[in-house]
Amino acid sequence: MITTKSFDQGCQIELELTGQVSRDDYETILIPAIEAALTTQDQLRILVLMGEGFEGFDLGAAWADIQLGLTHWRGFDRIAVVAAVGWIKTGVRIMAPLMPCPVQLFAPAEADEARRWLRQPLGTVHMAVLPSGALHVQLMGKLDPQVLARAEDGLDAHIRASDNFRLLLDLGQFEGWQGLSALGAHFKLVRELAPLASKVAILGDKGWQHMGQRVASKFLNAETQFFETSARAQAEAWLGE
Repeated sequence: MITTKSFDQGCQIELELTGQVSRDDYETILIPAIEAALTTQDQLRILVLMGEGFEGFDLGAAWADIQLGLTHWRGFDRIAVVAAVGWIKTGVRIMAPLMPCPVQLFAPAEADEARRWLRQPLGTVHMAVLPSGALHVQLMGKLDPQVLARAEDGLDAHIRASDNFRLLLDLGQFEGWQGLSALGAHFKLVRELAPLASKVAILGDKGWQHMGQRVASKFLNAETQFFETSARAQAEAWLGE
């Protein structure tokens, strides 16, 4: 059985699964609720509650679940799963990296924490113009596509106002991307904007960040250089040369 509740003007839906979930539950309860919400919302945040009383899916429900995911692949902003059953938790951990949106697993006692996670911003992009005229872009936390879209608007405005675009990319507090769609949005942003820069300084403390600078230097027309986070002053001086 599936029961649904809607919150935040329809952009957040809670699904509670109990007993044996059938294809009929999907077709008469879940799918209509999702599709009705998507008529007024571009993306939904979903909380799935599967406690001790959840027994599993029948084959028809499993197939309906796959169809629902494929049909509305871009329709989910974030998914929180509260589960007690071991095989469900294992399945969520395996599938989470393949999903286009952030997916987080919570224990049954953490349902309120799951609700907070659905509502809170997971990452942010800070931008500021340095005294040299270079743009300092700081990536913080785990980024989702919406955050990157807003950052793209800010970068566009700065580039239009600058005849010598120089970039200080600060990855010191960057934790990664929330889902495949965020990763794709990040690469799109880099592909479109990085070639417009004359100089790019990258601040970071991790090996993969340094490797990213070396790879980028092979494809960009801009001069690129990596600096440890503690060497920000040197990075700013290099951009101002």
